[in-house]
Amino acid sequence: MQVDLVASGFFIRRYRGVAISSEGGRDQAKLPLQAALVGSREIGFTIVSMTLSLTAVFIPLLLMGGLIGRLFREFAVTVSMAIIISGVVSLTLTPMMCAWLLRPREAEGKEGRIVTALERAFQRTLDCYTASLRWSLRHRLFIIGLMAATMAATVYLYIVIPKGFFPQQDNGTIQGTTEAAQDISYAAMVERVHELAKVVMADPDVGTVYYWVGANPTVNTGRLMIDLKPLAERKATATEVINRLRRATLVVPGIALFGRARQDVQIGARVSKTQYQYTLQDPNVAELFQWAPIVLAKLAALPQLQDVTGDLQATAPRMMLKIDRAAIGRFGITPQAIDDTLYDAFGQRQVATIFGQLNQRRVILEVTPSYQENASSLTKLYVRSTTNGQLVPLSALTKNEISVSPLTINHTDQFPSVTLSFNLAPGYSLGDAVAAIGDLERTLAKPATLTARFQGSAKVFETSLATQPYLIAAAIIAVYIVLGILYESFIHPITILSTLPSAGVGAFLALMVLHYDFSLIALIGVILLVGIVKKNAIMMIDFALVGERSRKLTAEKSIYEARLMRYRPIMMTTMAALLGGLPLALGAGAGSELRRPLGIAIVGGLLLSQFLTLYTTPVIYIYLSRLGDWIRPAGDRTIHGHASKRQAAAPDLSRIAESAADRIA
Repeated sequence: MQVDLVASGFFIRRYRGVAISSEGGRDQAKLPLQAALVGSREIGFTIVSMTLSLTAVFIPLLLMGGLIGRLFREFAVTVSMAIIISGVVSLTLTPMMCAWLLRPREAEGKEGRIVTALERAFQRTLDCYTASLRWSLRHRLFIIGLMAATMAATVYLYIVIPKGFFPQQDNGTIQGTTEAAQDISYAAMVERVHELAKVVMADPDVGTVYYWVGANPTVNTGRLMIDLKPLAERKATATEVINRLRRATLVVPGIALFGRARQDVQIGARVSKTQYQYTLQDPNVAELFQWAPIVLAKLAALPQLQDVTGDLQATAPRMMLKIDRAAIGRFGITPQAIDDTLYDAFGQRQVATIFGQLNQRRVILEVTPSYQENASSLTKLYVRSTTNGQLVPLSALTKNEISVSPLTINHTDQFPSVTLSFNLAPGYSLGDAVAAIGDLERTLAKPATLTARFQGSAKVFETSLATQPYLIAAAIIAVYIVLGILYESFIHPITILSTLPSAGVGAFLALMVLHYDFSLIALIGVILLVGIVKKNAIMMIDFALVGERSRKLTAEKSIYEARLMRYRPIMMTTMAALLGGLPLALGAGAGSELRRPLGIAIVGGLLLSQFLTLYTTPVIYIYLSRLGDWIRPAGDRTIHGHASKRQAAAPDLSRIAESAADRIA
């Protein structure tokens, strides 16, 4: 947003102190106002082009549906409104402030040492650029080859760069899930979780631990909420602490700990032990339970995954009591009497309520808890006969059958399901994991009724990965349409958009060098680059078209002059955008991982595109101008458009620009 303001202020400041009175006089009282009018007139259409084309980038985001569209919509609306307001301010408030606050050059006094040194350094860079630009214009085929290589590198880097969903954040909280044997008792589970919490608390980077048992419907699972010490007081990230705790908790027998770092953005409400979910569904429960362990073992063997686990608990011991109908008939005992006896012993039957002055207490009928944990206690139960009141041992009326049974049967979309979850192994991205699981799925000879799909964040990532190329292409097409309308040309928008491949290469290289995935946050940075990097081409092409249409210059002469004349504002606006992205790229603290890829993509793209477009855009402009002249009919060489109209409104602008160009040359 600050790009428009910087460009507007520069062009107004450049003309202060220049005599532009129609009578040829130099009215000192009106010079700042006249400079503001001339500078605003020169840069006005450029600002409009940059503002509208940058806003057009977000049109595809505003029209997106699904979860990704909802995530991006607020961002797109906020940035679009800020860009539009910035453009309005650049065309209205900035010229007014310059007219009142700027002084003529002779009234400013002597420049300071710092300003003088900076000006000398800038002049040296301008001299070097002038010489290198002349060389590039003499070796146009080399520049075209460089441009083609940049486009090929953009496509190649997009294919090979690791892709992710959202960056893994370190918010100082780890969500842990514990799992023990399926036949464990509540008391034993509490004891093991307590021992596990002691081991976790012994870690030097752990602050506090909260834990409870029975987080899920089963007793053999528990939850730990681990609060780490502040980031400045610990030496390890949340992921490193999780890996360390995984090894440390192995000393506690009969229980396993699975951990994942809590994220600000969490997709889906499905509870799992680790970060990403992969769900198997089958209407045949037996077939589902048969294949779930097979798929689990295959996933655990993949090097891209770690902490692979599942929610299948199908081997819990089960005792079935089969009633002997003949025996209960002889003793005059009904099945309901047996059921009531079992419920009295193990069902926590409420038999009375004791009312006090302030509260009430419920009386629960059950056997001593120590007897509830052993199946042999069934031999101590008796059932009273309804005929003679005799107590008959329960073992004389029933037969025991021991088998296994699932603790729970989960459902997804009304079908039985088993969810397998996993974390990413170090050095691998979510895109690598999804691709590896896809390859594995194609090699499995699973039944046709067994379906597999990602859930939660992995599911949304899979969807977004398929739509990313279309989203970037839609943003580029939207910008092309807007620029084509503004410039009334099919050719010049292509010249402006030729700056995008270099920005893509810079963004991808910066992310890969710093070991960051191409996540949705980095995608936002690339989309912003589509709108930002084209401002260099807009600023020079807008000036070059004035030279061609009003001063009858050749394409080579006009683009060469435009590059030199607008070298300073191009550098200023690029530095303004680059410095605005540095705090995001260099930010630290809790949650900074979510913002850092955005800044890295912007800074990397601006750095490389700034260097390459200084040479590629003039050459592309020359060739496309020749192509336009060849396509355009011979009788229709008179150019109509915004530049000629603007030049007619400001005939003295070309004289000022021409004299300034002569001073630079």
